[in-house]
Amino acid sequence: MGSQDFATNGNTAHTGSYYAASANPSPDRPSLKGDHSIDICIVGAGYSGLSTGLHLVEKGYKVAIIEAARVGWGASGRNGGQLVNGLNASLQTIRKRYGEDTANFVAGLVQEGGEIIRERIKTYDIQCDLKEGNVFTAYTGAHMRELEERLNLWASYGIENQEMLDKEQLRKHVNSEVYAGGVIDHSGGHMHPLNLALGEAAAFEKLGGLIYENSPVVHVDTEVPSPLVKTAKGSITCKTLVLCGNAYLGHVVPTLTARVMPVSTQIMATEPLGEERARELMPTDVCVEDVRYILDYYRMSADKRMLFGGGLVYGGTDPSDIKAKLRPNMENVFPQLKGAKIDYAWSGNFALSFSRVPQMGRIGANTYFAHGYSGHGVTGSHTFGRILSEAIDGDKSRFDVFENVPWFPFPGGRMFRVPYSMVGSWWYALRDRLGV
Repeated sequence: MGSQDFATNGNTAHTGSYYAASANPSPDRPSLKGDHSIDICIVGAGYSGLSTGLHLVEKGYKVAIIEAARVGWGASGRNGGQLVNGLNASLQTIRKRYGEDTANFVAGLVQEGGEIIRERIKTYDIQCDLKEGNVFTAYTGAHMRELEERLNLWASYGIENQEMLDKEQLRKHVNSEVYAGGVIDHSGGHMHPLNLALGEAAAFEKLGGLIYENSPVVHVDTEVPSPLVKTAKGSITCKTLVLCGNAYLGHVVPTLTARVMPVSTQIMATEPLGEERARELMPTDVCVEDVRYILDYYRMSADKRMLFGGGLVYGGTDPSDIKAKLRPNMENVFPQLKGAKIDYAWSGNFALSFSRVPQMGRIGANTYFAHGYSGHGVTGSHTFGRILSEAIDGDKSRFDVFENVPWFPFPGGRMFRVPYSMVGSWWYALRDRLGV
């Protein structure tokens, strides 16, 4: 999801994450040099760009992807690796804000991203440690009621892969005393996110797609009939341009800058815990996130490390000591891990929209964009990639629904969006602590 120099700050090597350390081999790809023309140019080689590109080359289009750093350099290679169905904004919120028709539409696609990912893994034999099942955990009775309402609402739309877990039932999945219960979504799951991105890139290239790495975009012209993308040493003129930089697009396209805010979240990986200890902590090897506003999320890696994430930093900056920030949260959930060695700790940005609903639209006649997954981008980006490919191929029915969903800028504009959001998160965190 990197797309220009503002995003990378000149650092185009993968971050020092567990994922980068355990990534499958991938080729060094050339940077863009000289002037080129092609059917479709995509900016950003994260999930949104790769998903869109792979669908399009499968349809026979000639497609090039320009990436500021490396494939999966941004959020797509750093995230929690969880296949969580749904958008950040709940179906209840969407129904309340936008009406029953939009809620019905969204309900019809909340599981689509996970299905696309599984299909990609199977079709292209992508080795990314896919495992099934995700659990939402509750700290309070209020959280349990919230989960039950959510389960019932989803069931009313025909989505019946979930079941409530009381405290003892939850212990069969998560060996922790801190929770009141939870919900398991049998259609969720988890995987190695960077290896998924690398596998999708390889599939895209196998079908004739071109990827240019280390090619920060310095200028985009969307007002001409054939959009133009310029890098320091080259350019691409295309019939259709797709902007998929998300939190890492920066200021290259000013009309998109005010729509989202970069927010950083942090993850750390323990030393390998061994099969027995891992099974004691997470007996069924599901992934977990709790339902608080500023939440914890965690899972076991393929080599039995606890991957534990959480925390938010509005504006996308990194905390000075990620381990010090996350360790107390991990040891609160799992006192059994007190003093466990931490081998890796890293940070990454996601793009937050004010409404928490991802955005899809057009700038001019021939430039498309998708962004603002608000922390639910693993599945959402794959769904949006398919919808973008449908629109470019002539079927705009699903694209038009999202394009017409109203979006709202952050109050106070770019200058005040960080303090505004910090006040909001303080309020919701207080509600979590009070159990209301």
